[in-house]
Amino acid sequence: MKVGISSPIVALAGKRPAWEAEAGTAELVQVARAADRLGYEFMTCGDHVAVPPGLPRGERFYDPLATFSFLAGQTSRLRFLPYVLVLPFYHPLEIAKRYGTLDHLSGGRLILGFGVGNLKEEFDLLGAPFEDRGPRADDALKALRAALSGRVVSYKGPYFEFQDMVVDPHAVQPKVPMWIGGHSERALRRAVTLGDGWAPAPQSFRGPTPELMREMLDRHNLPDDFNVLFTPGERLDPMADPSRAADIITTAEQAGATHINLTVRHTSLAHYLEQLEAFAQTATLDIAP
Repeated sequence: MKVGISSPIVALAGKRPAWEAEAGTAELVQVARAADRLGYEFMTCGDHVAVPPGLPRGERFYDPLATFSFLAGQTSRLRFLPYVLVLPFYHPLEIAKRYGTLDHLSGGRLILGFGVGNLKEEFDLLGAPFEDRGPRADDALKALRAALSGRVVSYKGPYFEFQDMVVDPHAVQPKVPMWIGGHSERALRRAVTLGDGWAPAPQSFRGPTPELMREMLDRHNLPDDFNVLFTPGERLDPMADPSRAADIITTAEQAGATHINLTVRHTSLAHYLEQLEAFAQTATLDIAP
């Protein structure tokens, strides 16, 4: 079981401790370096450009590309997961070039998380079509698979078409992992047929329970090496209750997950870093010397 962190600071959804609202670059670097040292697989960052005031999911959203590009220079093995990029906001070649450059600069540490989006106000603001966002996203995923890891790329589909275009630099991974977000059956079908993994929303955002995740996965013939991201339905306290942290790993495995997106209880930056270390020991992550 691989474990990543649901990054603090970069988004303020839900009830967040006061220190996160006041934190900035220095604190984020400390988190990334600790996760890197402790053997965590990835850190996350959401994707919103501009949102209406008072949005229940919060108003702060760091830009994932800028954030991850900066943090790549502060770490050596930690991977970077935009959770999730709103695919219809972009032309596939934009993602292939920009995030492919991140993969190039970081030495192949990118995992791409994609969703079709649901905030119509943001679509309207950006001039992105909303009603056909599903089939448009499907075509974009096919175009991305053709474009992400090559220098001269071509694709022809119902929404996107390009012929012998040069993308240089580009991703260094021969096959950049593409995980599909969303909690619906349609999202899982999209992940199985067009992606390399399923990264449903957390339970707090209508994501599946462990039992439902297992039921949904069992209805599909999953490809080899298919990844599934599980976000616990609670903030863990591995310092005070390490047995519960261990139970969550078992729950994730039984649900069919390959990765955990970890959230922990914390009251300060120092407490957060201590919780990361405690969970790393519980999960026997590969702590670097």
